[in-house]
Amino acid sequence: MHDLDPRLNFAPKNVQNIHIMGICGTGMAAMAGMLQQSGYNVRGSDSHVYPPMSDFLNRLNIEVRDGYKPENLEPRPDLVIVGNVITRINPESQHLATTDIPYISFPQALAHYYITSRTSLVVTGTHGKTTTCSLLATALYRANLDPTFMIGGILPEFGGNFRIGNGDYFVAEGDEYDTAFFDKVSKFLYYQPQISIITSIEFDHADIFNDLEAIKDSFKRYVALMPKDGLLIANLDDANVREVIREAPCRTVGYGLSKAYDWSLDSIRYAGGKTHFSAILKGELFGEFSIRLPGRHNCLNSLSVIAMLHHLGLSPDVINDGLATFGGVKRRQEVRGIEAGVTVIDDFAHHPTAVKETVSALRQAYADQRLVVVFEPRTNTSRRSIFQQEYAMAFDGADLICLREPMPLTTVSKDEHFSSSRLAEDLCRNRGLNAAAYADTDCILHYLEQTLTSGDVVAILSNGGFDNIHNRLLEMLKKR
Repeated sequence: MHDLDPRLNFAPKNVQNIHIMGICGTGMAAMAGMLQQSGYNVRGSDSHVYPPMSDFLNRLNIEVRDGYKPENLEPRPDLVIVGNVITRINPESQHLATTDIPYISFPQALAHYYITSRTSLVVTGTHGKTTTCSLLATALYRANLDPTFMIGGILPEFGGNFRIGNGDYFVAEGDEYDTAFFDKVSKFLYYQPQISIITSIEFDHADIFNDLEAIKDSFKRYVALMPKDGLLIANLDDANVREVIREAPCRTVGYGLSKAYDWSLDSIRYAGGKTHFSAILKGELFGEFSIRLPGRHNCLNSLSVIAMLHHLGLSPDVINDGLATFGGVKRRQEVRGIEAGVTVIDDFAHHPTAVKETVSALRQAYADQRLVVVFEPRTNTSRRSIFQQEYAMAFDGADLICLREPMPLTTVSKDEHFSSSRLAEDLCRNRGLNAAAYADTDCILHYLEQTLTSGDVVAILSNGGFDNIHNRLLEMLKKR
């Protein structure tokens, strides 16, 4: 077994040819696109070469080698970027360890090539990062500030999840997940934050964090990175956020539902396919705003962006123009299609808090229609029993709930496995909801085929592909 030489963990000068391990990840594919656009020759490898990222890379004419093999490092690249899906025992990383090729992680690459030369605007937190980042990037673009960004979701307006601009700002999604097998710290510790939003802090990522305290410790390290002349915009409704920012070295402003905070919400209302709300700054009306997203949580996400844009000198009218034109992010309450009068929605929600907020938002947006929620526990955390009870409180507002039994984790004992059957029983018995668990996706589709009628809304919640259930359901409905 070979170990990577830490002395080779750097980005050398005069790099031209770059190889990316794990190139089909959302962030890694975006990195490949950015580097190619910046003039580098880029190729990569992955064991999961499939759409949409394979199509995305193919459109860019970036070579993707299927499978991890020592020969993928031929011809010899000037630099290797190692994704966090790569393990120490991966045959390609093992071969890399026998060479003198320099290597860096994804966050190291992002910082070295794009963040260092710009003002870093970082959005972090357990929930809402992708939507909040997207709102911020879109508003900056609409204000002609020409931002550079990399975000964890596809923005249809920009045709991707990255952009290289000529402006001063880099918008980064600050992920607390770990960096690489050779560097087990959170990614956001590399992002050199100057102005930052913290949306929320909860326990997640049970595969790398032992408990909530470990997550808070990582966020405290992040907060300590803030420069004295920086700014933290923090959701003070969250007790964990309040704790983490307590010793911040820079100025902090709070936002949330309480009028006691610097920024607060008022008069939230849903009408005409939009959510309207008032932004209150220190007790005074700052402006009226509209977004094309349902739900109080999206109003709070927008409020944090308003606070940041105000700090950057934008007027309420300019901010509202940017927020009102934001069309959403793929896989965030995205309408995938309407067939036979049935609306099929795709959403990334998987943590119980995210599920609860998503169901609540969709209940508001489709108040007069039957709401069918289909949920797949897929993450390393959701497939454990950690949130078994919390999920039982997350589906209020749904008229019908279909739960897929998760693929069992092999890394924990059976008594630690999450049970969709048990959740269905709890939802029926304790919450009075109509819920059932199904062994696989085919069983869910068969049931939906029998029960869906015109006017129904089907919200499919999963952080993965869910066996292509969205397209399969739409095709099934189309044949009616």
